[in-house]
Amino acid sequence: MDRRSFMMTASMLATLPAAAHASRPVPSPGVKGPYLDLTTGKGTMMALARMDGDLDESKVKYGGATGIVSAVRANEKVRDLFGFEVLSVGALRKQTDGSYRVLHRETIFYTDLATDEIISEYDNPFTGEKVKVVDVINDPWNLHIEEFEPLPPTYGGLNKVEAKDRKPHILNWRELGGQIVAQRGINLFYPSALQPDKWPRESAGKMAQVTEMYSFVIQTEDMQNPNLTSVTYSGSWSRVTPWLPWMLMGQAPGHILYQSVSYNGVPLSQLKPQVVKHAEKFHPHMLEPPPLESFQKPNLSSLENYARTQKPAPVPKS
Repeated sequence: MDRRSFMMTASMLATLPAAAHASRPVPSPGVKGPYLDLTTGKGTMMALARMDGDLDESKVKYGGATGIVSAVRANEKVRDLFGFEVLSVGALRKQTDGSYRVLHRETIFYTDLATDEIISEYDNPFTGEKVKVVDVINDPWNLHIEEFEPLPPTYGGLNKVEAKDRKPHILNWRELGGQIVAQRGINLFYPSALQPDKWPRESAGKMAQVTEMYSFVIQTEDMQNPNLTSVTYSGSWSRVTPWLPWMLMGQAPGHILYQSVSYNGVPLSQLKPQVVKHAEKFHPHMLEPPPLESFQKPNLSSLENYARTQKPAPVPKS
């Protein structure tokens, strides 16, 4: 979400760099206005602020994703392993320079494909071992939405980022049949928080290779309605990532693929009951935005959080 945050979730959109932009089509009337000109950095900033939060700072916004986690290994078909549910919550805070901060948290829970129930254990088909499932708790996964191209996540300093020569932040907006659509992606390769010498069973290697891909759809009339302080959207989120550490796959060949339908602007009462109940029971603080002082904390992805909250699994005796 690294995110992300998922579990950008879709909310992690504002952290993506320009290098991953798809080619931009010729703007259509719904993209150019009349309220927001999405071909400008300011128009894109206001669009993302209303997508990720609410200009009415007294309100919070819920969203998430629902999808499937699959295993990708050479010389065999992709194998669906289990489902997942993302739950996110955010609130906007306008800054003195006109940009927006999003106080944001997100979680990922894993589910049984047959029952749709959240799982706490999993029978790993590749190792024959029953393993403990670890929820993803990205607390916080805050965002900064401004007119300029956003910087990629630093992951607590593991991913080195240079802030220079930033251009206006403009997505590949396009209008189709009364809807505005766009897509984004990010490719990362940085030192893993789970190094093999300390985490022999959890680590897929010294470097983390991660790709995240997003698409989203917004009603044109909503995007161009100046009376709406927030807009809802739907879309997709996909992630290519190493084996999940709790699967205890070590450096076995292969990787994980997340694929999902994503959404933002859904009332908490309309989310899956089992997801909300699980959060209420085990992570109740994740149902509210983080406090304002969380802006001083770094965003940590699931690997960094895993390294901080879990202990290396014992290596079986041969």
